[in-house]
Amino acid sequence: MEPKNRERLANLRRSNRKMPRRRLDLTPARVSFKDTDLLSKFTTETGRILPRRITGVSAKLHRKITREIKRARSINLLP
Repeated sequence: MEPKNRERLANLRRSNRKMPRRRLDLTPARVSFKDTDLLSKFTTETGRILPRRITGVSAKLHRKITREIKRARSINLLP
């Protein structure tokens, strides 16, 4: 079954793309709000948090990273 127009076809391809390789080098115990070097790898230059499909971490670990980034921001460790 083919999508009805080009826009729907583009959306279908976009939603079905492969995830990048999983990151196995990062453990949940290593993620802390005090480790700003590690947390800055998961943010852009403007301070936005990168999505899972780009970073390649699991959903549980991504929630923890997000929580720790917000903690670090609240005490002015991260911009």
